[in-house]
Amino acid sequence: MGVNGKKIGIAVTGSFCTIGEAMVEFERLVFLGADITPIISNNVATIDSRFGRAEEIRNSLELISGKKCIDSISDAEPIGPERLLDLVLVAPCTGNTLGKIAGGITDTPVTMAVKAHLRNQMPVVLAIATNDGLSGSARNIGSLINTKNIYFVPFGQDDAIKKPTSLVAKFKLIVPTIEHALDGKQIEPVLV
Repeated sequence: MGVNGKKIGIAVTGSFCTIGEAMVEFERLVFLGADITPIISNNVATIDSRFGRAEEIRNSLELISGKKCIDSISDAEPIGPERLLDLVLVAPCTGNTLGKIAGGITDTPVTMAVKAHLRNQMPVVLAIATNDGLSGSARNIGSLINTKNIYFVPFGQDDAIKKPTSLVAKFKLIVPTIEHALDGKQIEPVLV
């Protein structure tokens, strides 16, 4: 199923070094006809890093989507009861957010958006970017990869020598992953 006309929440968390790659894919989604709604974590909303200022990230998301960012738990909560979206994409999805989703913790706008959306048994796509994917976050990946309505953008090690436990999604595969998830299927292979 294509993304044209689909309402997609794009939830951005604080893997600041990969946000630029994700932005390219958000633009692709809009180009393909998706109606995207930006959702940002508390860290994305407030932290200036060497990869960009919080205000610049917010402005870029709002420019791409034509909508204000959802940046509070209370603003993310209606996603579920009002069935506002067809799919939620978390890109990038940090190890911290991954652990919260796996543990059912809802303390950020992003985790609330995921929880609210999953209550409707609708698809959530995770594009992970975490330095501890093969260590502390491995159990959360294992748990979520077997969870109904959770789908992963294919991922692999980004620098096996300097960062041997780091895993990053192949952001260029976001669109095909979403298309598969909308059909209730996990794109394969997951490990690339």
